[in-house]
Amino acid sequence: MDYFLTEKQEALVERAYRFAKEKFTPIRQEYDAREEFPGDIVPEMAKEDFPGCYLAKEYGGSGGGVLDLVLVVEAFSRIDGALALILAGSALGCYPILIVGNEEQKKRYLPPVASGEKLAAFGLTEAEAGSDATAMKTTAVRDGDHYVLNGTKCFITNAGEAEIYTVIAMTNPRKGARGASAFIVEKGMKGFDFGKKEKKLGIRASSTRELVFEDCRVPAANLLGREGTGFITVMKTFDITRPGVASQAVGIAQGALDEAVRYARERKQFGQPVSSMQAIQHMLADMAAQVEAARALTYGVARMIDNGYTRTTRDSAIAKLFAAETAMAVTVKAVQVLGGRGYMHDYPVEKMMRDAKITQIYEGTSEIQRNEIALALIREAVKEK
Repeated sequence: MDYFLTEKQEALVERAYRFAKEKFTPIRQEYDAREEFPGDIVPEMAKEDFPGCYLAKEYGGSGGGVLDLVLVVEAFSRIDGALALILAGSALGCYPILIVGNEEQKKRYLPPVASGEKLAAFGLTEAEAGSDATAMKTTAVRDGDHYVLNGTKCFITNAGEAEIYTVIAMTNPRKGARGASAFIVEKGMKGFDFGKKEKKLGIRASSTRELVFEDCRVPAANLLGREGTGFITVMKTFDITRPGVASQAVGIAQGALDEAVRYARERKQFGQPVSSMQAIQHMLADMAAQVEAARALTYGVARMIDNGYTRTTRDSAIAKLFAAETAMAVTVKAVQVLGGRGYMHDYPVEKMMRDAKITQIYEGTSEIQRNEIALALIREAVKEK
């Protein structure tokens, strides 16, 4: 299907997919089994200018946008969703800086990410504040020209490996959501440490750890935007980054479909390839239809954002929801097509199935996406009266 990509974008997809096949394929099973972050892959990504694909040239990037990020993450995820998450997780940490950061903050923190010298991360989730982000307990108290942060964040992608963290903390807990603020915290700041490394079902090569703040003094100059605008910043960020999760889901689903088609053509039963059996053909057809639909939704909302649309909450939620559900359904079917082999570590589809599950959970569960979509529909109906 023609998605009307520019020649530059088509070349970017081809280059990203080739890179992933060459660099990710030999190591994906090993790093998944060892649950180890492949630090040596980041400089390799940097050589190809992938870390800055979505950043403006003035900040050291390639001058692309959300669609460019979506294209690279999808291409990477066709081979390994966990390694693609290195880039996507870093982008999540950078977007709050892009959205509300001042020029000094952007010029200080974005170029090292664009060059691949540093990774970024995003600190929002807490043990008692998952889908209900307003229940967070991490606090930031103003003390002269610093803020003092105390609290713990959990399930943070790139934690421990990233050098730049966007962290949401309560500057006025009595105000609820309006009391949250966003800060840039650097690895190595006194009072900032990392907790346990999580053992996960999937995306095992991605580092997922706690952020621990104990009287961590952060310069007041590292406040993003104004006090009390942290929650709004989070929502604006998710509107932009949820298509990135959708593209990860699309890539994982496409990779699973690729493997299923390849296996179905090679595997023989009853003297013929299983691809000749109508039951298998119908499964492959359904998988392909779902993947194409998810891709169209994801590219569509990415283009909306790049073209300046500011109200994309519903559309981003639809793309993320549909793509995540597609990734789970398609990878399960891929395992079924491969039969017993699909259940074994020797074949990548079992890993793809495990990796797909997280896309239904992070940056808002599928249930939260349904809430966002329904609320938008209800608001639109009220306006039409």
